Amino acid sequence: MTTAPSRPSTSTAWSDVQLLHALEEVVETELNRHLKVAKDWMPHEYVPWSDGRNFDGVLGGEAWAPEQSKVSEIGRIALVVNLLTEDNLPSYHHEIATLFGRDGAWGTWVHRWTAEEGRHAIVMRDYLLTSRAADPDELERFRMRHMSEGFEADNSHSMLHSIAYVSFQELATRVSHRNTGHHSGDPVCDRMLSRIATDENLHMVFYRNLLAAALELAPDQAMRAVADVVTGFRMPGHGIPGFERAAARMAVGGVYNLRIHHDDVLAPVLRHLKIMEASGLGADGLRAQDELGQFMDGLSAKATAFDERRAALLARRAKA
Repeated sequence: MTTAPSRPSTSTAWSDVQLLHALEEVVETELNRHLKVAKDWMPHEYVPWSDGRNFDGVLGGEAWAPEQSKVSEIGRIALVVNLLTEDNLPSYHHEIATLFGRDGAWGTWVHRWTAEEGRHAIVMRDYLLTSRAADPDELERFRMRHMSEGFEADNSHSMLHSIAYVSFQELATRVSHRNTGHHSGDPVCDRMLSRIATDENLHMVFYRNLLAAALELAPDQAMRAVADVVTGFRMPGHGIPGFERAAARMAVGGVYNLRIHHDDVLAPVLRHLKIMEASGLGADGLRAQDELGQFMDGLSAKATAFDERRAALLARRAKA
């Protein structure tokens, strides 16, 4: 893990500009590490092109019907949510490019991240349409609505909030992709989403290591950012048409729910960063640390209650 620059002997809060400059060397180190371990891959190699045929419309093909798909119903729901989330990449790029800048190591990372994320939307859309796993007309209408609304980060208080958010969000996205693949019922889909999840994991590592450096550099501010992000976390696709209903079905289907969010996303990042063991905090940092501890305890209790409701629901369905 990269070591952050030494902290100045002052209690004055760091500004975003100061932090951007102070973390530039960390970003460059993490960027070089990422470029060494990241592997280029070709989206077209993961698409079953031989399964494709024309849809109805100007080419006079066959209209879409649900039974044409090999993908399970929960897999189809999650795939559409995941793709529509990726579709908002132009808005995400605008957000982080505006915050981090387009010059130096920061700018190089922003553009590289955008290029890698672009592959995900390409391969998922090609797969969905070629395999007829989703209604193409509905998919396009959803895309237009979602992208027309754009995206604005919930936690835009500071650049530290943004770094904290993506540290958790990239892992959440990786987990969602992997679980979607596992529940899809199609080995081709599972392989594609596994490839995407590998990218998302590398992105998470980049941001997590940057957050670790920020915790050394500005511990109180970074701890506050982590607390704000964790307690108010929402996935970037929350603005997708019908998101709440889709999210509920994904939760019951085991793609993404409170238990997964607690055990597989929040807890691993907090544990890796040793958040609850952090020392040398001031008053605000200690308050934020305490808020985090209380929130995680409460979330664990909520996750247990959800597990019980889900188990009962699945049992009733099995008997029906």
